[in-house]
Amino acid sequence: MREIRLHDTLTGELRLLELRQPGKVGIYACGPTVYARIHVGNARPYVVFALLKRFLEREGLDVTLVENVTDVNDKIYDAACEAGVPSAELAREMTAHYVADTDRLDLGRPDHEPLAADTVEGIVDLIQVLIDSDHAYAAGGDAYFRVASFPGYGKLSNRPFEEMEQGEGDDAADLKESPRDFALWKAHKEGEDTSWPAPWGEGRPGWHIECSAMAEELLGTDFEIHGGGSDLVFPHHENEIAQTEAARGQPLARIWMHNGMVKMGSEKMAKSVGNIHLLHAALDEFGRDALIMYFVGGHYRQPLAFSPDGLAEAGRAVDRVRELCRRLERDAQAPAGLGTYADRLFDSLADDFNTAAARAALFDCVADANRRLDAGETVGPGRLPEMLHALGLENLLDADEHVADPNAERLMAEREQARADRDFARADALRDELAALGW
Repeated sequence: MREIRLHDTLTGELRLLELRQPGKVGIYACGPTVYARIHVGNARPYVVFALLKRFLEREGLDVTLVENVTDVNDKIYDAACEAGVPSAELAREMTAHYVADTDRLDLGRPDHEPLAADTVEGIVDLIQVLIDSDHAYAAGGDAYFRVASFPGYGKLSNRPFEEMEQGEGDDAADLKESPRDFALWKAHKEGEDTSWPAPWGEGRPGWHIECSAMAEELLGTDFEIHGGGSDLVFPHHENEIAQTEAARGQPLARIWMHNGMVKMGSEKMAKSVGNIHLLHAALDEFGRDALIMYFVGGHYRQPLAFSPDGLAEAGRAVDRVRELCRRLERDAQAPAGLGTYADRLFDSLADDFNTAAARAALFDCVADANRRLDAGETVGPGRLPEMLHALGLENLLDADEHVADPNAERLMAEREQARADRDFARADALRDELAALGW
């Protein structure tokens, strides 16, 4: 197995993946709050951690991937009220849409997808431990974490004191001992149609404690990787660290791994901003393969710009791979030297899961294989299936399963000749014609 290093937000360093138990890795990635259908930005962590699981399993590790669904939240109550439907009904509907939309990415499902509503008993128990140890207090039917009781607060985000407001609204200000304290439990309010009993009053859990409880229930503490978008560093993940370490005396996770935001223009794609492109619409417009190629084209930690031009470029990249796959002799051996590109790809993934460098290795392989084919060599798939599977693009190997279309075959032959003649304008025009035929 390769040495695998990932960037840890907590230390700001690349850290060696160290395991609690030999051969086993636990990953918890924060999933969606289901008050509306998910957009392309929400899909990025889903893709990142699905592919990370693939890579780690290829390296011989037994991976348990947990991605929660937040189905109890202020945003769900607000959206349900506006739509005139019960909040639980809206959450069920949007959860079903989330599963259906992410299923279309064809990357497999996480091993566990816990719901906050199903974890309330464990959440109440965790809050009680915090209250009993003076790390939390009840007030007016709410419960709050006492930030001053946890000296390490702020170590993940490294924010200055004055920028640590929790953003929970002014209605809680009179109940809190400090503005930095955050809600673990919220008393039932008029207009909210779900609640659960707790020793300090009827109500429902706060967002942050939900993830601490779900993660611990399925993975324990001190598990290997906790992930999510970089917008969750504060307050969500900062608060998860505080409440779990205060209650259990152990870290929640060893590595905190955060993906960059998908951006529309200069702002992150977000429902609250209104600059979103819904995932199911993007799948309809650009296709599954182009979206996956787009996601792997950027390093997970960097922002990723969303644009029709960028997705069109990703579609052209898919075409180049698919075209090579059609030219391969399935029963032939790969020429000597092509296997080194696979080593480069997997080395790149072991080095902070650099899918952009891995994709570059794939296209160097594609270019080399095409040169050999143009020179008259016979080229077999070799390690190409491994490479494509690692990037979620293994279905491109099935390109020859399309029903034969004489017109498409003629256009492909003409395009290959145009590429050989370095008439790239003609080759691009022929590619567009093929795309119109579904090739």
